[in-house]
Amino acid sequence: MRQESAIPFAFKAISLLSLAILLVPVFIVVLAGLNSGDYLTFPPEGLSLRWIQAFLTSPVFLSAYGVSFMIALVSTLISTVIGTMAAIYLTRSQSRTSSILRGFFMLPIVLPGVVLGLALYVFYVTTGIGLARTMPGLIIGHVIVTCPFVIATVTAALVGFDRSLEEAARSLGASPFTAFRLVTLKIIGPAISAGTIFAFIVSFGQFEVTLFLSTPNLQTLPIAMYVSMRYQFEPTAAAAGIFAIALVILSTVLTSRLVNLKRTFGG
Repeated sequence: MRQESAIPFAFKAISLLSLAILLVPVFIVVLAGLNSGDYLTFPPEGLSLRWIQAFLTSPVFLSAYGVSFMIALVSTLISTVIGTMAAIYLTRSQSRTSSILRGFFMLPIVLPGVVLGLALYVFYVTTGIGLARTMPGLIIGHVIVTCPFVIATVTAALVGFDRSLEEAARSLGASPFTAFRLVTLKIIGPAISAGTIFAFIVSFGQFEVTLFLSTPNLQTLPIAMYVSMRYQFEPTAAAAGIFAIALVILSTVLTSRLVNLKRTFGG
């Protein structure tokens, strides 16, 4: 009995420790953004909304926030479509090359971001396709980075999927597309939503690839925060981090609510 009760306690302790490791940096960023001092210090000298106001009135940070949001939104939409299609192909294909393709699609997760960013920049420059230091080139880089997260989550949902349900819908007169839309897509919908959340978060906070593909006129929020920390070291960067955290939390909550509504109303 003592051994059985000790196991759940150990799991609880490890879970709480892991949660603390994840939340403590967020807590530090929030307190640093509310610092009343002139420099980024922790613990803060006092609490104030001074640097929140500085962020909201900063054209550099607001522009970078908008660029990050737009790039994350576009790259997430593209990654969701490509990743879902790739996951369906990889799980249903009987070809020997499917395992090779799966490893190829997952390569951006294994490769260091610096290596991937440098490789993309060299490829853009040497091929002369005009994508170096451009918005489309940056979006392509973000799609390459975020697509594996969608593939991984959707593949996990499709592994245990019973294809006889889809075949039953087709036997009742549904077209292949209708059977996929009404049966398969509903079942893997939560996995697609989870992959979408991962893709958006990764894209919004992407730094390494963006560092090689961005320009001074095309700064994302992580790059703007890095520049501010390097040359000014004031709490405006931490205040920007507060809004980045808020956006991630909001997007996660909204997506989970939409998934729950679809389940409730059978949409």
